[in-house]
Amino acid sequence: MKKLLHTLCGALAAVALFAIMLLTLADVLGRKLLSQSVPGSLELTELLMVAVIFAALPLVSLQGEHVVFDSLDPWLPAWLRRAQQLVVELLCAAALAGVAWLMWVKGGQLGEYGETTAQLKMPLAPFVHAMSLLCAATALVHLLLIVQPVAHHHAGVPEDGA
Repeated sequence: MKKLLHTLCGALAAVALFAIMLLTLADVLGRKLLSQSVPGSLELTELLMVAVIFAALPLVSLQGEHVVFDSLDPWLPAWLRRAQQLVVELLCAAALAGVAWLMWVKGGQLGEYGETTAQLKMPLAPFVHAMSLLCAATALVHLLLIVQPVAHHHAGVPEDGA
């Protein structure tokens, strides 16, 4: 599962980021050389940024690279830190699953209403549904971290290669 997430989410984030770069280049060159910007470039950039952020979310959680407040860890016993991490992973999974469900419902509503972007008239529902699926994948990652924790954020877990 980890390799599949790395491949799919990493590729999606990389392609979206590269597309933002190319779009920005084309937009700037168009404005400077032809006095004409790329139509809908702002909308496309916004949607591509959504792809970058939500595709990276499962990867950040999988690597344990999110923001962690661990100032008290040196004074807590290992068993308490492990119990705390279990609770944190469960809360994160529940919160992300809840957000995924709400986004899925919202995506359905946007689809029913026929909501589109203002300039390019692209339907919004598929993007919101994709965001929902990526949030659900991140929730699953947090459940996975309960049984396969990341070493640098969990007490008693050896570093890779140790």
